[in-house]
Amino acid sequence: MKMDMSHTDVAEEPHQDTESYPPTYFALPDHAGVMYAHIGAMVLAWVFVLPIAVMLSVARSRYTLALQFLFLATNAIGVLLGAIYNRSTPDLYPNNAHHKLGWVVTVLVVVQVVIGLFDRAAGALRGESRWPRSRPQTKAESQSFMPVSSAAMAEHHRVSGSPYSSRFSNDSGQGTEPCTESLRSPCRSSFSSEANHDFYDAQKEYNDVYSDLEDGFPMPMPGSSEQGRLNAICAKIAGRLSSRVGAFVLSFYSLIDRAILPLGSVTLCLGIVTYGRFFEGNEIYSGLAHWVKGGIFFWLGLLTLGRWTGSFGELGWAWNVRPQRVDGKWRPSAEFVESALIFVYGSTNIFLEHLGNWGGEYSAQDLEHISIAVLFIGGGLFGMLIESSRIRDLLNTSVIDAATTAPGQAGDEEAPETVQPPRQYEFSINPIPALFILLLGIMMSSHTQHSMISSMVHKQWGNLLTGASFARGFTYVIMYLKPPKSVLPSRPPTELLAAFRLISGGIIFMASASDTVAGMIHYKLDAMFMYTVTMGFVGVLMAWEVIVLAIKGWAVRRELRH
Repeated sequence: MKMDMSHTDVAEEPHQDTESYPPTYFALPDHAGVMYAHIGAMVLAWVFVLPIAVMLSVARSRYTLALQFLFLATNAIGVLLGAIYNRSTPDLYPNNAHHKLGWVVTVLVVVQVVIGLFDRAAGALRGESRWPRSRPQTKAESQSFMPVSSAAMAEHHRVSGSPYSSRFSNDSGQGTEPCTESLRSPCRSSFSSEANHDFYDAQKEYNDVYSDLEDGFPMPMPGSSEQGRLNAICAKIAGRLSSRVGAFVLSFYSLIDRAILPLGSVTLCLGIVTYGRFFEGNEIYSGLAHWVKGGIFFWLGLLTLGRWTGSFGELGWAWNVRPQRVDGKWRPSAEFVESALIFVYGSTNIFLEHLGNWGGEYSAQDLEHISIAVLFIGGGLFGMLIESSRIRDLLNTSVIDAATTAPGQAGDEEAPETVQPPRQYEFSINPIPALFILLLGIMMSSHTQHSMISSMVHKQWGNLLTGASFARGFTYVIMYLKPPKSVLPSRPPTELLAAFRLISGGIIFMASASDTVAGMIHYKLDAMFMYTVTMGFVGVLMAWEVIVLAIKGWAVRRELRH
């Protein structure tokens, strides 16, 4: 009897939601074709064209601008269709973030394309120059044209007895005379003592600013005035400023390359939120809690698949031996980044669930969420400490001290080998990120919810994250038994399972927000509908990611051949 009452409550929930559910663009029949065309154009631009353009840009391919212009054209069509739809339909979601962020990311891509155009134009101009800057002048080459000092010239005049037989120090001796137009100085048929004095003064000035030669700036020639020297100094300062500005602009260009795809995914997600009219009012906090967390797992899954394909192999993230770097700079391991994400995850979400009921009493669910956040703060910090080579070195202090001072080993020549780090130290094996993802999956699988559909959705993504953690654990077992010995990616098959489960678990995590579940109930969509659609989408998305990364490899090889 009690079970029947519970079933009746759950069955009546869609009816109650149907009466109070607000109108949405999803159910708006007016101009639906324009909206579908807008969605299609934006998906084509941001999911298919832009990733290829970014990979070509990272590879410094000659086809980058062509793909960027194709993206701008496709995106412009989508923006135009969206503007037409907005003018033709009522504003059901006033002041939504999708429109604002959409303009921001569009402007960023336009700025990047403009920077690329200027860089391409500058490269074309340098290619047409008589003295291309493609190869910097070596010190030996510049010293071969170093001017002779005035003291050496005076000694040469004293020995030779005739100033007429001398040649200017800026004369290379290869047929260019000082009275030619190429030196931009007046021709002189003879030298008086005053002329020689002027020449030596000019030669001293020439030597004073010779250091500008290595910076590639023009120098005043013999006979130039103080204005010429001032111009040289100004040119040097302007050159350094322009080089710094250029370096900043190129760094900004590279930053857009790295950030535009995550920003684009956020914009697409906000489009879904606006289309379904989710997270209005206080529900925004539940939306942030689920969509931010789910987005983190989604991108962590894409990163995991990228690591499997060989991305970030130069950092040792592709389950490979990290290539030796000359600069010796510290570079974080992939496990350090994952631990840092877990730490940020816990730090930013500790009170996020309760903000929807701010000022009210803390419920049992609020305390559960706070406990999970504290767990992630401690786990993330623990994982980052494990990845610190300095911490590991300090932990080895006592055993190293005991091994080096033990009796009978002081004169043993082979004793230092006993304190050499084992081969497993060459590779990061840190199960802490996988452990805490496992714990999160287990807890969310049994998390009490207000409806049966919400409980099922939470159980789905909880099981997916649990499976991803087990797959990562098997990867560590493989790597521990046989550590990688090559700089090429090892590509453990278990990482494919982890990537699939992280991506799909992240999407279903986002769908488990209270407003999203209410929308599923209102439109009579069960939990398995969301699950099956997500599985199909993730399979296609993973295949597309591999294709895009393969295009990047092709572009790099093509540029190297040319």
